[in-house]
Amino acid sequence: MRIIAGEWRRRQLRAPAGEGTRPTADRTRETLFGMLTSRVGSFEGLRVADLFAGSGALGMEALSRGAEHCLFVEQDAAAVKILLHNISTLGAQRRTDVQSGSVLRMGPARAPVDILLLDPPYGTGAGAVALERLTRLGWISPATWIALETARSEPAEARGFIVDAERQVGSARITLLRLPEQSEQGEDDITTETETAPESDDPA
Repeated sequence: MRIIAGEWRRRQLRAPAGEGTRPTADRTRETLFGMLTSRVGSFEGLRVADLFAGSGALGMEALSRGAEHCLFVEQDAAAVKILLHNISTLGAQRRTDVQSGSVLRMGPARAPVDILLLDPPYGTGAGAVALERLTRLGWISPATWIALETARSEPAEARGFIVDAERQVGSARITLLRLPEQSEQGEDDITTETETAPESDDPA
């Protein structure tokens, strides 16, 4: 598993062993960050949260592309050890915070993040639950870009959010979401883009 672009391009990352986590394949990350880049332009100065972080590959990719800071949240102890190793290997300690625990037990935010990356276990509905809670706790504003990865067969459940774009890559589905402005609350969710990327043989 490697960083795709930016300061740490081609640097290798460790991935947790076993079935407790499911690292996002390189091709899936490449597609996800292509979608985000076309919307945010530069990652310079952005504040990011990588939830259900696993090895931290998504957040590390954002930092490599210039993000100012990333919060990683992961509850699997073995994955947290790998995550801390990857942060140390890249020398990213000053630009990161790591919370060992459940995403669903996060406290209130000091301020909303610019980008929220969620890669919850497939088929659990944890992403939808997390989004509802994080919105109430102030992690998400209408300016926040949310990237949610689910199984290809699992449409993103994001009641109250606008679906900006959706793409399928191999066995994964990537959905970009926004929180409506207050004046838009109550309107139907809108899907503006749906694409299927070529199948990938990249290992998860």
